[in-house]
Amino acid sequence: MMKSAPEIRKKPSQVIYGINPLWEAIKSNPREILEIYVTTGRKGEQILKLLEEACRFSVPVVEVERAKLDRLTGFGVHQGIMGTIRPYAYVDLEDILQHPQEYFHGQIVVVLDSVTDPHNLGAIIRTAHCFGVAGVIIPQDRSASVTPTVVKASSGAAHHMPVAMVANLSRTLDILKENGFWIYGTDAGAGLDPRSVPFAGKIALVMGSESQGLRELIRKKCDFLLSIPMIGEIGSLNVSVATGIVMHDIFHGLMNPRETEK
Repeated sequence: MMKSAPEIRKKPSQVIYGINPLWEAIKSNPREILEIYVTTGRKGEQILKLLEEACRFSVPVVEVERAKLDRLTGFGVHQGIMGTIRPYAYVDLEDILQHPQEYFHGQIVVVLDSVTDPHNLGAIIRTAHCFGVAGVIIPQDRSASVTPTVVKASSGAAHHMPVAMVANLSRTLDILKENGFWIYGTDAGAGLDPRSVPFAGKIALVMGSESQGLRELIRKKCDFLLSIPMIGEIGSLNVSVATGIVMHDIFHGLMNPRETEK
């Protein structure tokens, strides 16, 4: 059902825009979507499919001029469609620890120490979801939170990936150890080649900030340090790229334990 712009409901919400993020949102939890806004006259196949799903779940649809959609999204790349959703619901750490693993023996969680760029956070969440990670853990302070920008950068994966926000990252690592996790940190040029590590069991991968890497307190909590072998004049990778590379090696090790042991 189409509504006119003046009828938009005023409820606490976050903005989500773009076809893929909105499609993932409506697939994962349509009841969390408050409204969908679409530019007047926008009737592409993917848009129509989204609107059909919105109609199926009785999500109100509002037609607006493109200029208004530009303003509502902060001039983001919205592809002619936007939605408002209830604020992102973080999970408890316990929910991640109890997350069932169906694809391999073991469990992976990703812990982010002071990753402040929302695009990096979104990219990490997307990669984590693709590699079967049980959950992503971020601190309350000195960290990006899950915002519409993060959801967009994750291509909607944030709707499928449990994210816990914790008050004390150091204490959280202690809790992970108490629950049988090995803690692997990353350190450029000063650690083990991830391809040579026989990954097994429960693994927490800790990634540091874009500029400083791991804080010393967090580094000391790690059981092992990993370092990606590289050549070139630049000594480090973007944190989301580095996370993807190491996560792939961990995923490969858990999927192929016998091969890793050779």
